[in-house]
Amino acid sequence: MQRIALLLAAVALVTSCKQQGRPEGTLHPAKGGKYHGGVFRVNENGDLSSLDPVAINDVTSAHIAENIYDNLLSFDEHLELVPELAKSWTVSEDGRTYTYHLHDDVYFHDDPCFPGGKGRKMTAHDVKYSLSRACDFRAKTKSYDYFRGKVDGADEYYESTHKAFEQGGEPGVRGVRGFVVVDDTTFSIHLVKPFAPFRHYVALTSMGIHAREAVEHYGRNFFKNPVGTGPFEFVSWSDGRDLSLVANRKYWKYDEAGNRLPLLEAVRFTFMKDDKMQLLEFQAGNLEESYRIANEFFGDIVDENKKPKGKYAKYNLLHATAASTQFYGFLTTDPVLKDKRIRQAFNLAIDRRRIIRYVLRGQAAGPAEHGFVPPTMPGYSTDSVRGYSFDPVRAKQLLAEAGYPDGKGLPEITLQLNAGGGRNISIAEAIQGMLKENLNVSIGLRQIEFAQHLQSIDEGKAPFFRLGWVADYPDPETFLNLYYGKLVPKDGGISPINSVRYQNPKFDALFEQALATTDEAKRMELYRQAEQIAIDDAPMLLIFHDEDYRFIQPYVMDYRNNAMDKRPYKYVWFDPSKMPQ
Repeated sequence: MQRIALLLAAVALVTSCKQQGRPEGTLHPAKGGKYHGGVFRVNENGDLSSLDPVAINDVTSAHIAENIYDNLLSFDEHLELVPELAKSWTVSEDGRTYTYHLHDDVYFHDDPCFPGGKGRKMTAHDVKYSLSRACDFRAKTKSYDYFRGKVDGADEYYESTHKAFEQGGEPGVRGVRGFVVVDDTTFSIHLVKPFAPFRHYVALTSMGIHAREAVEHYGRNFFKNPVGTGPFEFVSWSDGRDLSLVANRKYWKYDEAGNRLPLLEAVRFTFMKDDKMQLLEFQAGNLEESYRIANEFFGDIVDENKKPKGKYAKYNLLHATAASTQFYGFLTTDPVLKDKRIRQAFNLAIDRRRIIRYVLRGQAAGPAEHGFVPPTMPGYSTDSVRGYSFDPVRAKQLLAEAGYPDGKGLPEITLQLNAGGGRNISIAEAIQGMLKENLNVSIGLRQIEFAQHLQSIDEGKAPFFRLGWVADYPDPETFLNLYYGKLVPKDGGISPINSVRYQNPKFDALFEQALATTDEAKRMELYRQAEQIAIDDAPMLLIFHDEDYRFIQPYVMDYRNNAMDKRPYKYVWFDPSKMPQ
């Protein structure tokens, strides 16, 4: 406690000695008592890997990209589907055809990729192009698994583009058969069979609509030169330092008062890894938002009612029980870790509640003792899933049954985690100690940069690795999909969704049955049965479910907090009456 007090005192001293920052930008009155203008400054404590929608599978990239691109549909703060580029949509009676009716007044950002630098009108042809890239091997897509086996012709197109990449030339299949342009403002998707969660897919960040001209103009550098139709336009990106977006002044959407969105003039991202430094910058007035509180400060900043206390009471503290789970993945094809008894032993040997209390200082929704799907999932009963609680005696028995009594003979296993972020290393060190104490198992720790971390996991080169999963949409399928065996490539290629390469035909059969079931209650029960099979096989060491805390400055209005940590800055505005004088 004394160490924490000293740390807080040091932060306060540095803050008092540093020149107090002020909000940036000029404010102008808008309708409804709001204001135009201002620069929203926010820090991301993860690495940005790509701004090409089809290559995005990390939260940092998603937070930025979702402000550059629009989707056919989006989620509101209650996680309900709402219109975006599609002003309306219908689903056929057989559940196989989705038809979207598009706005006809949407334009791409101005960019040198267009003649004269002026962005052109977006049409249904752009929707087809964008979704087709998600199924194009040449685009280095990480999004194909969402359409694999679901959209008519998606598999044939992916295989054809893969062959074209390997052999050179053009693919023999000229597009995805199930993506149909009816006319400039009408687009249809035809599925192979009914698939209940598909309605959410077009709202995924990886399905952001982008321009063919930009992809062709920038080539392999499109990932750092994004062009969409969203509320903010890309300006610059200095890798590892900062990224700037500016308001799209011809954005098509208006708020309820009649103001053209966005209300902010710009958004600036920084990439500090240290939560303590982030809090310091926030206190100094150099950030409008500070996401996640350094664990060692948490008890001194937040009271038992989840309210900020002391000098932090002047800030707004937003919190949400997140739809996310932190875990360590076991590569189930690894010669050692393919034995599920070892994986089960690891799960039983860690005290999740102790980690939450002493490492996270209570900054979590709860231990992941009832499966992978978080308890915030609507309509899903996680309590009925039998998971793993702390049982070191049973853990030792299982390890002995696997041929390693008291840990003897077990090769050293290395846990790979992404560099940066003090929380990750603190948790890893705690688990490392518990496995040594309770199983006499030595675990090495290896930190590498985030992009390389993800790449080695996707390629199946990391036997034991740290990841977290945030719901892409409010359906258990977004979590259970990570166990779906048919997503594991037969040729040993990259597996960005089922990164543990878990395969169990019993799970797959129940999962597929659930996906084809339109009755909500029956589908949830099938999901539960499928999850129980996977949890029993322990392809992951599940640790805890997140509770998200963020400070925002008192003058920040209309920040739409939500369980999936979507960050639509287009609604945010600054109230000058609440700014520091």
